[in-house]
Amino acid sequence: MTLNHVKTRLLGIVVLGWLLAGTPLAHADERWVVLGGDIAETLAALDADINVIARDDTVVHPPAMAELPSVGYLRQLSAESVLSVKPDQVLAAGHAGPKEVLEQLEAVGVSVEIINAPPTLNAIANKVRAVGRLTDRRDAAEALADALNDKLARLASQPALPTTRAMFIMQHSGLTPRAAGSDTAAHSALEAVGLTNAFAAMQGYHSVGAEALARQAPEVVIVSERGLAAMGGEAALWQLPGMALTPAGRAQQLVVIDDQALLGFGPRTPDQLLTLRQDVEALLGAPTSAQARTVQNSTAQLSP
Repeated sequence: MTLNHVKTRLLGIVVLGWLLAGTPLAHADERWVVLGGDIAETLAALDADINVIARDDTVVHPPAMAELPSVGYLRQLSAESVLSVKPDQVLAAGHAGPKEVLEQLEAVGVSVEIINAPPTLNAIANKVRAVGRLTDRRDAAEALADALNDKLARLASQPALPTTRAMFIMQHSGLTPRAAGSDTAAHSALEAVGLTNAFAAMQGYHSVGAEALARQAPEVVIVSERGLAAMGGEAALWQLPGMALTPAGRAQQLVVIDDQALLGFGPRTPDQLLTLRQDVEALLGAPTSAQARTVQNSTAQLSP
C-alpha cells in the first residue's frame, strides 16, 4: 500500500468519526452569523477558529464582535437582512426568531444550528459544550464548563445573607421603573446570590409605581449600568416617585451591574454573580465569604 493510500484511508477514518459523532466540521473559510449574546461570548471564551462576519443586536461583547455588522434584533429577524451578508452558517441561541425566518434560511441552503438551553444557571455548562462541539473546540469547552460549574458551586456554598429584599430595575421609562418579577433571569440572579426579590409576586418585567414601591419596601436597588445612565444617573434614581418611601431610597443602597454579563447566562455570568454577591456583602456590612471561611477554620482548629 502506498503512502498516499494510507493518508487517504486515515483521512476517511477521521471524517467518518466526525460524521458518526453527529458534529459538523468547522471550516475557517466559512462565513458565520452569530445570533445571541451568550453564544457570541461563548465563542470568544473558547477562542473558536471560525470566520464570524455578522451578529445580532444583542451581541455587545466582546468588543471586536460587537463592531461587526448587525442583521437586526434577535427575536425579530428577517431573512433578507441575514442573507444580505451572504452567510454559510448561522449559529443561534434558542430564542432567535421568528422560527419561519430560520426555516427560510435553511431552505436556501444556509446551515442553521440552534443552541437550545433553558435560561438557568445549570444550563450554562451544557451550552458551552454544545458550542464546543459545533466549532471543533471540545476539549476547551469541557475545561471551560468545569471551571464555570466550580464557580457556581462556590457561589452556592456561600453563607446565608441577612434576609434582604431587593429590587432589580431592568430598564426605565418616564417616571416609572421597570422591575423584575419571578420567571426572569434577574429573579434567578437575585436568588443565586441570596437576596429576596421584593417583586417576586408578579411575573416578568413590569412597571411599578410609587404605591407598589412603598408597599414592597425594597432594601437594596440593583440596576444595570445602561439603565442607570438612561434615567440620568444615581441622583435621578432616588428622585423617582415613591423611592424615598423605601428603605433602599432612604439609605441609598444601590448596586450597579453589567446586565449583559449577569443575565446573559453565558461564560461571564458566574463571575458576575460572585461580584454581585461581594458588592451586596459590602453594602449590607455582612461578613464576607472570606471572613466566614476564616471563622469556620478558626473554630475547627479550636475544637478538641
